[in-house]
Amino acid sequence: MGAVRKVCVIGAGTMGAGIAAQVANAGVPVLLLDIVPKEGSNRNAIAEGAVAKMLKADPAPFMSKAAAKLIETGNIDDDLGRVAECDWIVEAIIERLDIKQGLYEKLEKVRKPGTAVSSNTSTIPLAKLVEGRSDAFAADFMITHFFNPPRYMRLLELVTGPKTDRATAAKVADFGDRALGKRVVAAKDTPGFIANRIGTYWMLVAYNAASDLGLTVEQADAIGGRPMGVPKTGIFGLIDLVGIDLMPLLLKSLGSTLPEGDAFHAAVRPMPLVDRMIADGYTGRKGKGGFYRLNREAGKRKEAIDLATGDYRPVIKADVPRAALPQLVALPGKTGQFAWAVLGQLLAYAADLVGTIADDVVAIDDAMKLGYNWKYGPFELIDQLGAAAFAQRLADEGRPVPTILKTAGDRSFYRVEGGKRQYLALDGAYHDVVRPEGVLLLEDVKLAAKPILKNGSAALWDIGDGVACFEFTSKMNALDGDTLKLLGQAIEHVGKGMKALVVYNEGANFSAGANLGLALFAVNIAAWGEIEKLVAGGQQAYKALKYAPFPVVSAPSGLALGGGCEILLHSDAIQAHAESYIGLVECGVGLVPGWGGCGEYIDRWVKSGLLPKGPMPAVAKAFETISTATVAKSAAEAKELMFLRRDDAITMNRDRLLADAKAKALALVDGYQPPRPPEFRLPGPSGRVALAMAAEGFHKRGMATDYDMVVSDALAGVLTGGDTDLVDVVAEEQMLALERAAFLERVRDPRTVARVETMLETGKPLRN
Repeated sequence: MGAVRKVCVIGAGTMGAGIAAQVANAGVPVLLLDIVPKEGSNRNAIAEGAVAKMLKADPAPFMSKAAAKLIETGNIDDDLGRVAECDWIVEAIIERLDIKQGLYEKLEKVRKPGTAVSSNTSTIPLAKLVEGRSDAFAADFMITHFFNPPRYMRLLELVTGPKTDRATAAKVADFGDRALGKRVVAAKDTPGFIANRIGTYWMLVAYNAASDLGLTVEQADAIGGRPMGVPKTGIFGLIDLVGIDLMPLLLKSLGSTLPEGDAFHAAVRPMPLVDRMIADGYTGRKGKGGFYRLNREAGKRKEAIDLATGDYRPVIKADVPRAALPQLVALPGKTGQFAWAVLGQLLAYAADLVGTIADDVVAIDDAMKLGYNWKYGPFELIDQLGAAAFAQRLADEGRPVPTILKTAGDRSFYRVEGGKRQYLALDGAYHDVVRPEGVLLLEDVKLAAKPILKNGSAALWDIGDGVACFEFTSKMNALDGDTLKLLGQAIEHVGKGMKALVVYNEGANFSAGANLGLALFAVNIAAWGEIEKLVAGGQQAYKALKYAPFPVVSAPSGLALGGGCEILLHSDAIQAHAESYIGLVECGVGLVPGWGGCGEYIDRWVKSGLLPKGPMPAVAKAFETISTATVAKSAAEAKELMFLRRDDAITMNRDRLLADAKAKALALVDGYQPPRPPEFRLPGPSGRVALAMAAEGFHKRGMATDYDMVVSDALAGVLTGGDTDLVDVVAEEQMLALERAAFLERVRDPRTVARVETMLETGKPLRN
């Protein structure tokens, strides 16, 4: 099997269509096929309808609407022969063995020899899928189990059989990794594979424990959520998210395929409440609601279901004492009882399955973190509890102690030795955690080195080959005076003997922007001088970064907003993770960009060559984007909005971002020259009037508030160059001065203060 140049996805349901969209997001053409509908004359209606639905969906399966053009649609009856054009065929049809086997029989007659074929099944063993097929077909067959939604969930479970060709499987794994952005985890051919086997059991024991102890769903989610490293949805919130109607299907599937004596069977019991909810249309977020719902008749009041009566009532906030995991499971009363009921059963179950569902604890931990968004995997949780203490409590309760816990004894499942992370294997020895070729993680660098520079908000690391990495370390990676101070020191250090600088971190977000909490504190005590100092300091630090005598590459992932976006705009190049959400959002809190973002963004548009010449087009584009606090919802969309330039690059796999950014920085070293300062030709007062007229149209339609008009006028004054004339050249320093003045004027306005306070309290903009 050569390179994957085209993919066929058969089955245009939620998963199949989502997989097709992610392949298209990678820039690879896709053929999407489904059955011919029973009614109507359009034989491709099902596949076409799936693409149309995805173009309207939120969250969006496509990273850019342009990606949808890479999907060709068809039907199985007329177009199955076209699979010969494809290098990988993904089957994602109904979970019925007979129907899948019938499709494979047809595929065997029309596919190119050597073409990879995989099923997205989560319930049917591979051995059964290939029954009756030739050895050649079996050699090219595997299971590639994606998680929903395929764009956003990073786990791809790969299951191979004894006849699967290793090279073919490796090619698919490499494509899943580099092109689709997945961490590929090898799973064994067992029911539910890794994540759903453990995840379904986890939801089952949590539901049972909450019911037995008489807990509310809010209490169960508060105890079994963040304290255990589970996403903020909690357990019941997560069931709502994935779909309550999926639970009986998973229980039936696993119940019919798991061996006798598996702990899963003992946990299954009748669930009349769940049955009633499904019958009434309460299937979770995709239905009328689930364990939680929004009561629209009561003004969209959030309500929760009573597990005992099945009646809905207003949500009651549950308070759980902050405690480390060992203390949490030891707490008296229902809190500790529930925590132990869940963790005791869950972690013992996971420990029992090492060697059965995966070769090692790393694969199991990765699967749960990437497939269910847990912060910690089961064996990382056991390490928090202490393996010996956990095993002892199981023994004290008369429960069997899994073999691997006995092997561990008083040791941990993970340790750092010689600057490398290691895991405990079934053989009782520690082995290095091995990263795929080409993966460089800052978390690994930190195990073997100390920072070159560090303070409370940032750090500088040596990542090899003469390249340094500047890391934000504050909460949400918000930027403050300490960040800017260390950035200046980092530029000086790198300039004395290193080759290049990468701005990167492994937090959930690159940077949420300037620290609004500190700014609000300064406003409340009227420390206007400190605010002016922060604005000027940011401009100075970003200019120093821009004109440093070495290349600077920024590598964002997650949110890069406000000041986080501005640092991208001041970099020589950007290597962005595909899931980067970039924007100059200051107007949303009543401010204007203050660290050079206005001038840099105009300059991007001017140099793009995409707009008509003259002073107004680039200014109008910048005004449209910044005044509405528009955020690109992917790196691909950031290119369309010109936050990324045409030659900036996108990395699909988050694990490969730092290595790609480092390579990009090194490629810029030879012959590097800092950029020349931009010179702006701006429209001045006449342009400001034109922008005001455009804003007034939004105001009249109710799309802009009274204060939006004030803020947008301040922004327009900056973007149009103040009192400049069309024949004047506006220097970079003049633009920065206009930004500072507009920012400092707006920050004094009580309406801006109200917006900042609301954003900090609720995370949502105030429309005043």
